[in-house]
Amino acid sequence: MADSLRRLVNIGTFSVLQEKLEKWLSDYYINTCDQNTARCCEIIELNAKVQGQLFKLLSLCAQEGGLYGGANIIKSRLLPWLGQNFFTSGGAVTADTSLSVLAEAAAKDRELSELQEMYEKSLDELDVELQKARTENQDLKDELQEAKLELNRSLRESTSDKMFTELEVNDLKRKLVAAEEENRLLRSKSGLLAEYQTEIRRLRDDIALLTARRDVLIKSPPDISAYERLERSSKLDDKLSDLNLYYRYVPGPISPLSIDDTIQRIRQQNLVARFNDMFAQDRLTTMDTLRRYSDDLENNQRIVFSIMQEAFNVAKLEFRQFKMKTRANLAKTHFGPDTLEEAVQDYINRNTDLYDLPSMVSDVIRALNRNPKIFLPPDVSFAICQPLIREAVKLAWQMSALAHPLDIAVATDAELFDDTKYRRSYDSEYTAPLVNHHIWPALIQGVRTLVKGEAVTRRGASLGTPRRSRSPARTTSPFRSVSPRSRSISLTKACCACILLASFYRIVSLYN
Repeated sequence: MADSLRRLVNIGTFSVLQEKLEKWLSDYYINTCDQNTARCCEIIELNAKVQGQLFKLLSLCAQEGGLYGGANIIKSRLLPWLGQNFFTSGGAVTADTSLSVLAEAAAKDRELSELQEMYEKSLDELDVELQKARTENQDLKDELQEAKLELNRSLRESTSDKMFTELEVNDLKRKLVAAEEENRLLRSKSGLLAEYQTEIRRLRDDIALLTARRDVLIKSPPDISAYERLERSSKLDDKLSDLNLYYRYVPGPISPLSIDDTIQRIRQQNLVARFNDMFAQDRLTTMDTLRRYSDDLENNQRIVFSIMQEAFNVAKLEFRQFKMKTRANLAKTHFGPDTLEEAVQDYINRNTDLYDLPSMVSDVIRALNRNPKIFLPPDVSFAICQPLIREAVKLAWQMSALAHPLDIAVATDAELFDDTKYRRSYDSEYTAPLVNHHIWPALIQGVRTLVKGEAVTRRGASLGTPRRSRSPARTTSPFRSVSPRSRSISLTKACCACILLASFYRIVSLYN
């Protein structure tokens, strides 16, 4: 009994009846007569099935009370209904079967309603998407039409402008050919002008050289050092005498004395890079050359370091004289708000090649011959190191010509090792505080170290000089292989006369 009642409650048949009645009411005016009749029959059948189940439960309840259980209640409440032709449609099915049928019917009704709602919703969505697709299709058609119109318009314009474009291209080609031809002519003329200027400068140098040699030969016997100084001075004076005629200082946006000047920055970078290249390449090449004549590594290293020291000393001395003469010549014509020093530095920046390289190389070699700390075999001259000497003199002159010059640090043997200026060599004693000798100088600018040098530190380093073998056959100039006293005056005069004669014939042939 209780189980049957629980199943009837769980199915919720009366709620299903209520839902069907509400749905029939909402769709009553929409449905046809047949649909309304079918709905009513469906509700009656479902109600009859529920009543049948209730009568079954009533019978079971009455049987639990005995033979006359519930008779009074049935007589008072049920018999009046039966007298009014009330009947139920019982069936041959069991209570469980009827309840399951009711549950399946309710579930199918719910599924049908859900499917109908989903179908209607999908139809609405499809209608919306269809409308959007139609709108996009119309937009694409409009864009396509506009593109066709634009294409036709551009084609008409291109065909109309094509003739003008071809004419312009042909005109530009003709102008380009004419410009290239004119450029070629200007280059050839500029090359000729540069050659003429170079030849004029060379002829002036030759004339000054010949004049100086003539004066020396007339006045006194040739002393080599005085002769070379006179020759160098005459050439420099001849070049500087043109300042008043050709040079005029034009002030720029930045003073040539400024540390931020473009020439200062670019040349300083290039010179520092060249200084490093000389340490990595030229120094090693010179060491290989010296090793052919001397196996003393320390002496060879001292020679290379002395070359750098003497090159900077000679270059700085010559540059001071050059700058003094330049200042004296420019002071005659200088005027304006800018200072004389700016004009001098501007001229130096424009003419950094006005120096006598062979004379300075000779001065460096003579200084090396006077140095008691270095030596070579008796039959060998320091002229074998001339490639390094030339490059060192060039570098020293260009570093001295800067507005803020570069220099090498002052170095002496047995000085206290300074790790801010030098690094120790691989064969040094790292606990030694004193420098035995230097391998390469340190590059400085004022008090700031730009590039570190290299030194050898050993314990017991002192100022004592190494032993040096001297020979009377040792040369004091790269142009002499014997003692200066062994050369006769007649031989010198003959050589000078030959040089004068050859130069005279060359000048005459050039002017003709």
